[in-house]
Amino acid sequence: MSDTLFPGKYADAAQTDLAHADPAPVDPALIDPTHSAHTRAYGAIHSNGPIGAMTIERRALLPDDVAIDVLYCGVCHSDIHMIRGEWGEQPFPMVPGHEFVGRVTAVGHAVTRFVPGDFAGVGCMVDSCGACDNCNAGLEQYCTAGATLTYASPDPRGAGPTLGGYSERIVVRERFVVKVPKDADLARTAPLLCSGVTTFSPMQHWRLGSGQRFAVIGLGGLGHMALKLAVHRGAEATVFTTSADKANDAYAMGAHDVVVWQPAASLPIPHAQDMANRFDFLLSTIPSPFDLAPFLPLIRRDGTFVNVGAPGTIGGVTGAGLWNQRRSLVASCIGGMPETQELVDYCCTNAIHPEIELIRPNQIDAAYLRVENKHVRYRFVIDLASARA
Repeated sequence: MSDTLFPGKYADAAQTDLAHADPAPVDPALIDPTHSAHTRAYGAIHSNGPIGAMTIERRALLPDDVAIDVLYCGVCHSDIHMIRGEWGEQPFPMVPGHEFVGRVTAVGHAVTRFVPGDFAGVGCMVDSCGACDNCNAGLEQYCTAGATLTYASPDPRGAGPTLGGYSERIVVRERFVVKVPKDADLARTAPLLCSGVTTFSPMQHWRLGSGQRFAVIGLGGLGHMALKLAVHRGAEATVFTTSADKANDAYAMGAHDVVVWQPAASLPIPHAQDMANRFDFLLSTIPSPFDLAPFLPLIRRDGTFVNVGAPGTIGGVTGAGLWNQRRSLVASCIGGMPETQELVDYCCTNAIHPEIELIRPNQIDAAYLRVENKHVRYRFVIDLASARA
């Protein structure tokens, strides 16, 4: 690619002004509920293919739909796994993106929480059955009929699979749209819709609190948000990372200890004996299969190991390893809609935001390579606002 990735801790003044400026004229078809509309998007036409510009169709507004001009969309490691086919066969063409914010341009007549001009966010889901016990409890991610994911999922409201937030416009059911404060830093809010709530939800459920000893495995897009959230809750936080050059960043984010380790069965975790029975709560963000055995002895009595990363095999778990000290091995998946709204409000109120690097849409392929090589600090965000300027 001809353009160079440009880093930034947050959107600069010009980009922020653009996002908060008066909206550009909206395609009339998006306002007319009887018409679908075409929009520009960025995706792959086949597995492991490059990300390129394409034109896709967004459905006509249904009564409870919200139309959104997408301004910023985060790049999640799962986007790469999906494009690469590493999580099984997927439908193509694919438009990734499940953590994005934008401006509301139109609403269906039954919508009550949004009006045109509001800022809004969408995360990993865009629909669910709405009737099962889990949906009624605000845990739509565990919908017993299966939640509709933001992309590459059968779309009950349209033809074909869902198409995600690497696009200039989208139409989403109101229940799955989060309100974003008008004064929010929009670029840094986008990753909260996935990496933020994915790490916030287990902390809420297993009640991570002040004075507890917390550890996160992996200091990437999810891991650095987990660290920031744990520190803000008053926990003593330790980071396990394979990247020695991230240690200073971890300390700057509030880590009490940083341990550099290598995920190989023949290599013990450094200082493991000194950390035996230490942690109340250990959160793994590792996205691929790994050996859990070296970490079990680090968990104290009644402590919990939570997996939010790997969807595949986690090896090395034995009954005795869990019996000893009555340890728990559990997992957590994103967050429901009430919890996602709570997380956005909490982070915006307390200025807890991801560290980001802004990229243009034509830099996505290069960004993917940097994510795979662990060379991002710490979340790429696609600046779709500037692409329209």
